[in-house]
Amino acid sequence: MITVELHKLVLRPRVWLSVALLCALPAIVAVFLATTDIAPPPGQGAVFLSAVLTNGSLFPAAALALVLPIFLPLAVAVIAGDSIAGEASTGTLRYLLVRPVGRTKLLLAKLIALAVFVLGAVLLVVLTSLVIGTTLFGSGAEAVGGQPGAAVTSLSGASLGPMDVVLRLSGAVGYIVLSMLGFGAIALFLSTLTESALGAALGAISVLVTSSVLEALEAATVIKPYLPTHYWLSWIDFFRDPILWRNIDSGVQLQLVYIGLFFAAAWANFATKDVTS
Repeated sequence: MITVELHKLVLRPRVWLSVALLCALPAIVAVFLATTDIAPPPGQGAVFLSAVLTNGSLFPAAALALVLPIFLPLAVAVIAGDSIAGEASTGTLRYLLVRPVGRTKLLLAKLIALAVFVLGAVLLVVLTSLVIGTTLFGSGAEAVGGQPGAAVTSLSGASLGPMDVVLRLSGAVGYIVLSMLGFGAIALFLSTLTESALGAALGAISVLVTSSVLEALEAATVIKPYLPTHYWLSWIDFFRDPILWRNIDSGVQLQLVYIGLFFAAAWANFATKDVTS
């Protein structure tokens, strides 16, 4: 069943369109930075964006900061919202369940396919932005004695070696994927409540907007640590020296709770749902 879902995922044009748009945004930003040679002042704009003019190897981190707050969650909402509701709207859900496929197994396959989509999309953003960044801005090797990668500086001011950067970027990618799965589990649950993929996606986007608004509201301080978006940007702490684990650990725990809670809710609703389409 998992193989079937992954095959369907690869063949869907909307999946590749979403990935292309995610990769296009950092590319457009890179072109503007390269042609104007004007970067945002330190502390303004996406993280690392002010440093990429002298070190293109930092552009993957800047690209993640560009796509995470809005564009990546929107893509996740569309793909996850289509998981069950899309099958119902096209009339294929009933035929899927006619075969000896349990509903739990189907839901799990949908969640795994979503995880593969998120991981693939994030990795493609990282790889394309690395190629674009080093091509347009160089690797920063000439900044410190001509040693490759020596100019990479952490947010704490310490120099990071090439392997250290790769490990920290890998940790950031894993953290972002887990964060998006927490949000995707919400969209998956909403997808079991309706036969409209658009409705499920819009419901997930409403959760995203509500959480973002509450994040900016001082009166909502008490509930902020429990909002799905609260720790999303904590992946930046991987690029401090030493790594600040407190928010990262809290974010991992929160997303695991969201995944478990909303997958269980999706299963409870879908397992007892009368499928007629």
